[in-house]
Amino acid sequence: MLLWVGLGNPEPGQARHRHNIGFMALDAIARRHGFTPWRQRYKGLLAEGNIAGQKLLLLKPQTYMNLSGDSVQAAAAFHKIPPASVTAFHDELDLAPGRIRVKKGGGAAGHNGLRDMDRKLGTPDYWRVRLGIGHPGMKEKVTGHVLGNFAKVDTWLEPMLDAVAEAAPLLAKGEPEAFMTRVALLTQES
Repeated sequence: MLLWVGLGNPEPGQARHRHNIGFMALDAIARRHGFTPWRQRYKGLLAEGNIAGQKLLLLKPQTYMNLSGDSVQAAAAFHKIPPASVTAFHDELDLAPGRIRVKKGGGAAGHNGLRDMDRKLGTPDYWRVRLGIGHPGMKEKVTGHVLGNFAKVDTWLEPMLDAVAEAAPLLAKGEPEAFMTRVALLTQES
């Protein structure tokens, strides 16, 4: 069983924030692959389904970004899912808009959701799907950028979310490089 976690904030007014791209990615995956409706579990919203023969739990913590680990740890502990079977989908300032990278482990790079997951899981050794939102160029503009809505000019967003959902079977099969390649090809086509 795999646990895929989207990082974001639960307020309806924050739904289109760049910080919520992790939630958006899971929503796209759930729609594309016919997951169950979202329901309240583990201090979050949970949907269940199968991709590429793998049973998956999708989790959107409702604890706010800085306490994401509470929800993730509760779900992982209940289902006995080790950190190596957990994947966090999150916004990444240091990647150009629409770019993605998958890696296992590493630092939190100032991302409070990842930092809390590291603490609550007791290790940083889980998978991360880094979804590029770009950097505003100046450190003092980062908070406003991350907590701001995607703009109409961000025409890359929907094609990237669609590509992530379509390529999800490769990620579920443990083929992160093939997943990244497929997403890149799909987004070039659109």
